[in-house]
Amino acid sequence: MRMERQTRQRQAIREAFTTAGRPLSPSEILTLAKPRARGLGMATVYRSIRAMVEAGELVEVELPGEPPRYEIAGKHHHHHFHCRTCKKVYEVEGCPPDLGILVPRGFALEDHEVILYGRCASCQR
Repeated sequence: MRMERQTRQRQAIREAFTTAGRPLSPSEILTLAKPRARGLGMATVYRSIRAMVEAGELVEVELPGEPPRYEIAGKHHHHHFHCRTCKKVYEVEGCPPDLGILVPRGFALEDHEVILYGRCASCQR
């Protein structure tokens, strides 16, 4: 019974990511997955996140000064938009061209992360 419950709960968590289509915090995961898996609690969400990250199903999305969020692994290179009003994080397609021109002379660019801040469409209404 324990394995069946865990599988059902893990599936509800996967569906939460699919439905949302954006990076989620643990509390957002719980809110979206709970209707699909009664009895789901925050401890199970954290255990599932840890297991799914270790299995390569999820990756952590880090924003300065914010608790981590998670998104489905294996996506192409992209960036994020953080709504300052509702605190939700959204994926942003595309990448600014030629960031290398910003790198000081003699330095070597190896990676980058661009985070846009503002208000999402829902919060502007």
